[in-house]
Amino acid sequence: MTPIALAGWLSQAGLRNVPLEELVDGFGRRLNDTGMRVERLFVGMNTLHPMIRARSLIWDAAEGVNQHFEIAHSEIDSTQIRSSPFAVMLRDGIGERRCRLDTNEALPDVPVFEELRTAGMTEWIGWVQPFGELSPQVGSPTEVEHAERLWLVFSASTNRSGGFRDEDVSCLREVLPVFAVAVKATSLRGIGHGLLAAYLGNDPASRVLSGTVLRGEAQSVEAVVLFTDLRGFTALADTMPGRELIALLDDYFNCMVEPVVRRDGEVLKFMGDGMLAAFGVVFPDRAEVCAAALAAAEEVLARVDALNVERRAAGQPATALDISLHIGRVLYGNVGSDTRLDFTVIGPAVNEASRIEALCEPLGQALLVSQAFAEAATASRDRLVSLGRHHLRGVREDTELFGLAG
Repeated sequence: MTPIALAGWLSQAGLRNVPLEELVDGFGRRLNDTGMRVERLFVGMNTLHPMIRARSLIWDAAEGVNQHFEIAHSEIDSTQIRSSPFAVMLRDGIGERRCRLDTNEALPDVPVFEELRTAGMTEWIGWVQPFGELSPQVGSPTEVEHAERLWLVFSASTNRSGGFRDEDVSCLREVLPVFAVAVKATSLRGIGHGLLAAYLGNDPASRVLSGTVLRGEAQSVEAVVLFTDLRGFTALADTMPGRELIALLDDYFNCMVEPVVRRDGEVLKFMGDGMLAAFGVVFPDRAEVCAAALAAAEEVLARVDALNVERRAAGQPATALDISLHIGRVLYGNVGSDTRLDFTVIGPAVNEASRIEALCEPLGQALLVSQAFAEAATASRDRLVSLGRHHLRGVREDTELFGLAG
């Protein structure tokens, strides 16, 4: 295959949004079809994700793409990252770097070079390709990233005696920009989905990206609605410095989110000190979905209890959490104005879940579930106990509420 043919294939792959793993695998195999001997490729890029600073993968000639890595923001200052051959390149604005591995000379203090030499590689060559107008850089764990400071890092390693030939390097230099454009085309969708998912939730992000964007476009679905609220938050907000208050909210939201997401619930929004989540119900799995939602709620409360112990031991303010669970039909989709939309659930079931949560403190319960939920949760009914009938604000008839048995 000629470099021109390879560039043509890359262009078409980018236009068709070929998945990254498939793109890298095809690129590696086609590089070798040009007569090159590439044994290993490394591809990495930053993400603009609030939790993940960068993602990378490794391809080798024998197995294809066989390793994936995710680097959290907190890990960007780790020894492993700072000792990467790309760290110096990003810091000093170096676009290309080569290192022979088959000589008797001491290698630079880069652990991966010794690893590659041990594996029989004879030369490593790496590039940094900017994806925006600003110079790429690694930055600190707390430094805000910029959409115009995206970058791609790429390296190729060979075990050919004497390292890469001049024609190999020329070919790589010729096709790498096209490869970078193809990677950018396919990765920007992933970056966009990651950002949308961080703010909307995974399922709403997928729906928005697939075209569910018209105002008023919604579907009626049955769902378990989970509603949470911190007790006494207004008093805390009046007495705590702003940064400490945000840190407190982050601590408690950490307790709430992971148990819900792990059980296929969607966190739809944070409302001040509260959270709205939903678990989609598919007949005939109502009991299973209710069991998952109940288990998530119980785990949330256990995590909050553990967090409160830690915060009090550290002399920090702590508070309780109230949770309600209800099941019913909701409208799931776009609500808002013609310039600002929210992807959420609305309907009487959501309102009732909110009203039920408001009774947690008066009834001395951290978790309340509705009569409808208790009736649907046939697999979990023995874990619930009736607390009698109660009036919900704005609801005509009194309803029976349930708490956790014991």
